[in-house]
Amino acid sequence: MRRTSTASSRRPLANRTPLELRYGIAPFGSGLRFYTTDPRFNADTEPNEPNRFGWVVEIDPFEPQSTPVKRTALGRLKHEGAWVQEASDGRIVVYMGDDERNEYIYRYVSNRPWRQARRQRINPLDDGVLYVAKFHDSGFGEWLALTPANPALATWSLNDILINTRGAADAVGATMMDRPEWIDTFPHALTAIATLTNNNRRGTTPASVNNPDGSTLAGSARPPVDVVNPRVNNVYGHIVTWKYRKDWTEPTFEWKIFLLAGDPAVPAHGSDIDGDKFGSPDGIYVAPSGRLWIQTDVSTSTINTGAYAGFGNNQMLCAVPQSGEVRRFLVGPKQCEVTGVFVTPDERTMFVGIQHPGETADESPNDPADPKKFSSWPDGDAGGRPRSACIVITKDDGGQIGS
Repeated sequence: MRRTSTASSRRPLANRTPLELRYGIAPFGSGLRFYTTDPRFNADTEPNEPNRFGWVVEIDPFEPQSTPVKRTALGRLKHEGAWVQEASDGRIVVYMGDDERNEYIYRYVSNRPWRQARRQRINPLDDGVLYVAKFHDSGFGEWLALTPANPALATWSLNDILINTRGAADAVGATMMDRPEWIDTFPHALTAIATLTNNNRRGTTPASVNNPDGSTLAGSARPPVDVVNPRVNNVYGHIVTWKYRKDWTEPTFEWKIFLLAGDPAVPAHGSDIDGDKFGSPDGIYVAPSGRLWIQTDVSTSTINTGAYAGFGNNQMLCAVPQSGEVRRFLVGPKQCEVTGVFVTPDERTMFVGIQHPGETADESPNDPADPKKFSSWPDGDAGGRPRSACIVITKDDGGQIGS
């Protein structure tokens, strides 16, 4: 999923705060231009408006009239999601990826088992510790606490850390990753798995890390390649796993690269896929059987062109974790993102999300007079404009999906 900055500023880069630069406040005339209809999105007059965004919001589906709650203890970043895993002692572990080039993977661990916390009328998502991952080249990793008790953050308040979580992760020396997106877990194997969609900003030349207007942050540089992010120009992305010895709350882990995406038939891609080619992994889902489902999000301007010529539309694939074999399962309609997947407990019915079919790149805008110019999915030529939808998949023989 791609996002654009909500707030904008007319001030030149030299007059913007480090926090605004770090979180990519868009210049006037770019981004979503919300400021043209509501002055609250003008960061020059409402400097705290951006701080209202970037949080995990909890919604209770069983109480539709309840008020959604921002869980600020999980930090402020460009969350691609929040994946919950229960530890052996009942504590809650939440994994999160910051969907931006050269950003980080986070973990939150509640202080109390969730049942105990609820009995004490404490929400376990409000009472815990936020961590950021450091992947060592040795194949081991550690979780670095983002609290004022960490010597690297001794001058920070907890509020500072939660509002500027990216800056706090910089300060403790976490590992910059290649656009961390979805994360899921293999519960019985004590293993987590994360997609890293792509990154063309590695190397040693000073350059912008996050700014949408091409500006350079003071002191910023493209991080060098490392063992967990081994490509200077990671056009196709990759997938990593990390494993614990006894429990999800351990401070250290062992990691490895699950696969390097691309076309394995083209040596120049450097892909090690055993099976069908793909790139820009985004959505990932571990089914109850252990089957691994992978969804791609190649940008609209790149689909089936340039480095992605011959890859076709975005797609969903199935992988066998034990062998690493990958096979294409479905291909989405034109210019869509395949995102979101879930199966029923018996795995005989699957639900898959198809997002923004017919989306166009900035240089090739839609024509309001011809809304079906680029796609007419899902209704076809006889229907209306293209729209997002959820599809339901079953097997003709009634068996498990992917079997």
